[in-house]
Amino acid sequence: MLIEEGNKFQISQNAKGFFNSAETMTVKSNNGVTIQFILGDSKGHGSMPVEHMQYLLKKSNLTVIPNKRSLLNHELNEEQIG
Repeated sequence: MLIEEGNKFQISQNAKGFFNSAETMTVKSNNGVTIQFILGDSKGHGSMPVEHMQYLLKKSNLTVIPNKRSLLNHELNEEQIG
């Protein structure tokens, strides 16, 4: 999965303790080595290596919250295919 600036993620119940009990996190920047993020509900910010972020995604500790633009693009693509 491509981790881009602005991507928003839901934090699983098991991982919330590591993220100040925040429900969500939003990627602030990705320089290819490090991800910087902001936690939801003004609970802080931080950074982590890209590899660790990919690990959290793989273990379902983080799940992508699709943004409206990507949902609209997906729906348009399906209509064009069908």
